[in-house]
Amino acid sequence: MSYFVTGATGFLGRFLVSKLLARKGTIHVLVRKGSEKKLEAIGAKMGWDRKRIVPVIGDLGQPRLGLSAAQIKTLSGKVTHFFHLAAIYDLSASAESQRVANIEGTRHAIELATAIKAGCFHHTSSIAAAGLYPGVFREDMFEEAEGLKDPYLKTKHESEGLVRKECKIPFRIYRPSMVIGHSQTGEIDKIDGPYYLFTLIKKIRETLPQWVPTLGIEGGRINVVPVDFVVDAMDYIAHKRGLDGKCFHLVDPNPMRFGELMNTFSRAAHAPEMTMRLDARMLAVIPGAVRSAVVNLPPVKRFTDLILRDLKIPRSTLSFITYPTRFDTREVERALKGSKIVVPALGEYAWRIWDYWERHLDPDLFVDRSLRGKVENRVVLITGGSSGIGKASAIKVAEAGAKVIIVARGEKELHETRDEIIALGGKCWAYTSDLTDLASCDELVKKVLSEHKHVDILVNNAGRSIRRSVEASYDRFHDFERTMQLNYFGSLRLIMGFLPTMTQRRKGHIVNISSIGVLASSPRFSAYVASKAALDAFSRCAQAEFSGKNIAFTTINMPLVKTPMIAPTKMYDSVPTLTPDEAADLVVKAIIERPSRVATRTGIFAATLNALVPKAYEVIMNTAFEMFPDSAAAKGDRKALKSEHSTNEQVAFAALMRGVHW
Repeated sequence: MSYFVTGATGFLGRFLVSKLLARKGTIHVLVRKGSEKKLEAIGAKMGWDRKRIVPVIGDLGQPRLGLSAAQIKTLSGKVTHFFHLAAIYDLSASAESQRVANIEGTRHAIELATAIKAGCFHHTSSIAAAGLYPGVFREDMFEEAEGLKDPYLKTKHESEGLVRKECKIPFRIYRPSMVIGHSQTGEIDKIDGPYYLFTLIKKIRETLPQWVPTLGIEGGRINVVPVDFVVDAMDYIAHKRGLDGKCFHLVDPNPMRFGELMNTFSRAAHAPEMTMRLDARMLAVIPGAVRSAVVNLPPVKRFTDLILRDLKIPRSTLSFITYPTRFDTREVERALKGSKIVVPALGEYAWRIWDYWERHLDPDLFVDRSLRGKVENRVVLITGGSSGIGKASAIKVAEAGAKVIIVARGEKELHETRDEIIALGGKCWAYTSDLTDLASCDELVKKVLSEHKHVDILVNNAGRSIRRSVEASYDRFHDFERTMQLNYFGSLRLIMGFLPTMTQRRKGHIVNISSIGVLASSPRFSAYVASKAALDAFSRCAQAEFSGKNIAFTTINMPLVKTPMIAPTKMYDSVPTLTPDEAADLVVKAIIERPSRVATRTGIFAATLNALVPKAYEVIMNTAFEMFPDSAAAKGDRKALKSEHSTNEQVAFAALMRGVHW
């Protein structure tokens, strides 16, 4: 027995060849000229017996797959099973490339199979051949396919039609559903089908705790099967007598709805599940013309494209969320009866699929995530750079090759930090400036631009925090003035000073160190939180104006950090805090990823809870307010400073709401 396989180096093909090698006979595999090394590498990885693999140089785009008359004569009458798997299985591929590979490639494969008098032509079609048929599509149906506007659906339908109409030798057609990784190893070779959702699941996991319920879409039934089921079924059916001329749906007879599928992989990823799911069919009540008009509005289209680009999801996949087709499996069930070949439950192996994707195919693995790649030879200005978060951040970016400018009021500490960075091999310049004085801010901007020409990244880290209740601040209006002067007006003055050159150069990044208190609305920090919230609001407004100019604004809602700023509140000695080095890691994350916001899960959860149930959140915050009184420093009671300590209740509450200022 001898075989001929096209697409042997593809994902399905390599596993099918491994399956065929378990039987007797030689396997001829079509290989494009110059791809012999690829075949060798795959063979070595799969553990193939290379003595039984015969490479046949050819071309899918040429008549008879580009084989010469001599090659055809050699193969004539010797191939029992001709497996045609070569095709483009990619919704994002161009229409022309799909036409050449899927339609012309199938035509040329039929020509060759006929010329060499193959025993049976096994065509790997797809459930895409049914288009978007609204209902149950049987294995004996073909012409009834609907909604074939998409190039992928259209070419898969037409290529199967060629087999039905033009193949003069016995044939069998296999229609797999979306093929995902191996159920035992999770192995897959590229991002496709449900894998497009994995980036979204990962982002949700990074944003929210696993136990937080989320809102999602119910959607249509999405049919997925593991690669090992498909090749096992094809191998078994291909060698069974009396099945010529039939079509077999290699699908899950009980497919999950879109929402269930998302939740299955969310559980595998330890991400929040969509406990509340809206049925997408509700949109059907809106006239199609109205839906189309809204979707194609420039702002809606631009926003949708931005989200899809960020999640790396092709726009063409959106139509499959409400996939309307189900597939009858009577023929394949009869053919596989007694074989023990069944579709494994997705829930049993989804964790393997997720694990393999996260380790090998996550797009983030292939992005330059190094700090050096973002800051090398670029000018990074960090205010408050002589100590705490600013100093730790300056050291990290200097080590990565940045030209670091540190700014602070205290000249001695500032110059010590500069000298320390230079001693470590970094490039650093120090400028003293009082950022509460707008004239001093202007002078700093003028001097930096004169000596360095521009600033690539501005980190507004310098800040002042005051922990004092409103009731204790009636006669201390200056608390609100001085926090606003440094935290808002000082930062804003620098932003306005450096933005013109960023705009002119069409690149720049402004990182504002805000507070988790803005998200949590922390009591006793009204002056501090209000000043940081003002800067947050400005950044959100400015981002809308400058995003088209490649200028990013990032707000870091920093949790509690052990710095000199919190030293007067002795209670903080007993509650969980970040070290300056850990806080600097958040600054590094902001510089590398350029997100709109960097925040902890606790901060995001607090803001979400406040938005959803504000009264309940008010009770929680009032409880915290009563539990954590004004410090001795806030009361001006210096004698009580030494005896101040935290209670067990305070420590427990602070640990539960880790990082929040109380």
